[in-house]
Amino acid sequence: MAASIKDVAERAGVSIGTVSNVLNRPEKVAATTREQVLAAIAELGFVRNSSAAQLRAGTSRSLGLIVLDMANPFFQDVAKGVEDVATELGYALMLCNTDERASRENWYLQVLEEQRVRGVLITPVSVSSERLDALRRRGTPTVLVDRHDPRGDCCSVAVDDIAGGEIAGAHLTSLGHRRIAFVTGPLSLRQCADRLAGLRRAVTAAGLDPDRAIEVVEAPALKARIGYEHARKLFESGTDVQAAFCANDLLALGVLRAAVSTGRRVPDDIALLGYDDIEFAADAAVPLSSVRQPTVQIGRTAARLLLEECDSPTTHAHQQVMFKPELVVREST
Repeated sequence: MAASIKDVAERAGVSIGTVSNVLNRPEKVAATTREQVLAAIAELGFVRNSSAAQLRAGTSRSLGLIVLDMANPFFQDVAKGVEDVATELGYALMLCNTDERASRENWYLQVLEEQRVRGVLITPVSVSSERLDALRRRGTPTVLVDRHDPRGDCCSVAVDDIAGGEIAGAHLTSLGHRRIAFVTGPLSLRQCADRLAGLRRAVTAAGLDPDRAIEVVEAPALKARIGYEHARKLFESGTDVQAAFCANDLLALGVLRAAVSTGRRVPDDIALLGYDDIEFAADAAVPLSSVRQPTVQIGRTAARLLLEECDSPTTHAHQQVMFKPELVVREST
């Protein structure tokens, strides 16, 4: 049976209040008494119940992070940034993966609220979420990650994806490509739609008709296997596209495999450009050009904004942070 705070007090010959002070306010306890209590704790193997203490105090030392796909290296890097700040400031991180499903997102929001986490960072399936709005109304600080909040109801940290699509399109058209495939996840995802909008801008600026110059290949998810399947169908259809811009690097790696398996050389037969610049991009069989996002910085910034709101809810002003992406050119273009 686990030792209790009462057992520690009896072993050390002090009151329960003194043990509590040693655990929570050690500066109030004389050094000799403190040593007695710590010795009793070590002998009994006592482990404090932080959850109960936090429940009594009405505060938690844990944060929730909800992401769309934890298998995606983009979200792994964002999570690292969040965790860096959380651990620096003494918080534990509860990581939740929705797999791009609204039902799982709602369930995790309920669980995190029941656990009384101090705050929630989330990449929502949709910014307009009734469950997420309810969480905010009930007083749980929330920050949107990799999403812009057009209403300004909470902090958000995102990247200018329209600019990212424009950078990609300008690069490909500057190389002389006049037919570009845009391989994307669901266009219902704001990032995908914004990257396409930026691509259309760049193509228009190059004097081309975007409706003729861009062939949209919409896949159900932003995964390498799905990118491979859709790109293989595209290549086997006899398409005349000269370049492919992918909504993330995982799709681009799938397109690269499809190109190789159908006898196309990258970049001689088809140029290939990804998005995110994950670690694997530089190590691909043909090193992948990509639009880089500051992923770890996104996570760190979001965590700091969340904890600022937690610590100063009455004076905190919501911020909409928007990072600029940058082009990284490698052999694939």
